[in-house]
Amino acid sequence: MNKEDLCFTPASELAPMIRAKEISPVELVDTVLERIEALEPKLNAFVTLTADTAREQAKAAEAAVMRGETGLLTGVPVTIKDLSPVAGVPQKSGSFIREHFVPDVTAPFVDRLRAAGAVVLGKTATSEFGWTGVSRSPLTGITSNPCKLGNTAGASSAGAGAGAAAGYGPLHQGSDGAGSIRMPSHFSGVYGLKPTHGRVPNWPVRNNDQVSHIGPMTRTVTDAATMLQVMSGPHPWDHYCQEAPALDYPALIDGGIAGLKVAYSPDLGHARVDPEVAEPVAKAVAAFEELGCHVEEVPAPFPADGPELIRFFWAAHELEYLAFLPEWADKMDPGLVACIRAAEDTTASEYLAMRTRKLAYIEKVHQFFDRWDLLLTPSVSVAAFPAERLIPEHWPQHDWDWLRWAEFSWPFNFSHNPAASIPCGFTADGLPVGLQIVGRRLDDLGVLKASRAFEAARPWADKRPVL
Repeated sequence: MNKEDLCFTPASELAPMIRAKEISPVELVDTVLERIEALEPKLNAFVTLTADTAREQAKAAEAAVMRGETGLLTGVPVTIKDLSPVAGVPQKSGSFIREHFVPDVTAPFVDRLRAAGAVVLGKTATSEFGWTGVSRSPLTGITSNPCKLGNTAGASSAGAGAGAAAGYGPLHQGSDGAGSIRMPSHFSGVYGLKPTHGRVPNWPVRNNDQVSHIGPMTRTVTDAATMLQVMSGPHPWDHYCQEAPALDYPALIDGGIAGLKVAYSPDLGHARVDPEVAEPVAKAVAAFEELGCHVEEVPAPFPADGPELIRFFWAAHELEYLAFLPEWADKMDPGLVACIRAAEDTTASEYLAMRTRKLAYIEKVHQFFDRWDLLLTPSVSVAAFPAERLIPEHWPQHDWDWLRWAEFSWPFNFSHNPAASIPCGFTADGLPVGLQIVGRRLDDLGVLKASRAFEAARPWADKRPVL
C-alpha cells in the first residue's frame, strides 16, 4: 500500500491491520503527519498540530499491540475541532479573544476516543466561536476546500471536513449547532452525522437552548458508526445527555431498509435551492425506491415560521459575546459583530414568546415523524463558493444572514433529530453535493442504516480530491 492510499484507508480496515501487526501505528501516524505537513500550506485545516504528542501516543499504541492490549481504535488517527477542550492544547475557537487560552480539562468524548486507543493529531479550524457556515475566521484565515482550493470548505467544522476529504486520516470530530457537521460534509464530499442531541456528551454545556451536537465526520459510514459507538453514552458533566448506553453500531448497520416510509422534500416549502444541487439530490432519492422504500414527495413538512425562528434565535444566542464588543469588535468577524448587534435590543419577554413558538414548531417536527421513518432533503442549497464570501455572489446579500443558503439543517438542531449529510453527486464543475437523511429522534441507528444502504448503492469513498 502506498502512502497516499494509507492516508485514505478507513479506520474499519486500519484497526484490524494494526491488531494483526500488518501495519505499525508509528508508521501510520508518521505517514499521515507527513501528508498533513505537505498539504497544510494549501488547506489550512489545522489550528494546532500536536505532532510530537501524536508520535508518543503512536509509540504507546504500538507497545499495547505487542502486549495484546488493544482497544477498538488502537493506533488510529483522529482530529478534534477547536471548539472542544483538550487539556494542555490551545483552544483558540477561531478568535483573537481566545488566542492564548489553554484549557486544563479534556472533553469527555476526547477521553473516550483516547481510551479506545485513538491517536489525537491536533485541533482543526473553525469559524469564530462556530458562529457561521463559511470556512474562515479572523484569527486563522481561510480553510480551503480540497475539491477546489479557494472555495469554502463549510463550517463551523471547517478543518474536520477538509481534513476528512484530503486524507488527513480516517476520523474527524465535528460539532453542529445549525448544520456545522452537515454543511462542511456537503461542501467537501464526506460523510457527517449529527446524532440525536445528547447521544454524545457535550461539555462544556452551551448556553444556546441545547442545539449543539457532537458527531463524526469520515469518508465511510462504517467509520462514523464506529466513532459514534466510542464517543456516545451518558456522562455526569452533561446533564442533557441521553442515558442510553452505546450500541455496537458497526455491527448493526447492514440490515437494509426495505419497507421504510421515506418522505422527500426538495425545499421544505420555503428554501431556495440552486439547480446544480437540486438535480443530483433528486436523482439520489431514486436510490431509496431501488432499496425497497416507499418514497413520497412532501411539499411543506413543517410550519412556515421556522425561518423567522432561526434568525431570531441565532442572533439572540450570539449575545453571549456582546460584552466583548467594546474591546474586541475591530478584531472580530464583521458578520458576527453585525449578528450580535441585530439582537442587542431583544427583551426577555420577546425571547420567551419566541421560545413558545419554537416549542410548537418542534412538536410539529416530531408529529411529522409519527408518519414517516425518514426525511430526505438537500444538505445545503448551494455548492462550494469562494471562501472570502459569506453568501454566494448570485444570492441576495446580507451583513450576517448566511442561513439563507442553509435552510435544511437547523430544524433538526431545534428538534434534536439525528441527521446526516452523505455525498450523492457532483455539480458540472466537479463540486460535491450532499443528501441529508433525517430520522426520528433517538433513531441514530436508522439514519446510519439508511446511510449505509445508500453508500452501498451509490458508492463515493474512492473519489479523492486532486491536491
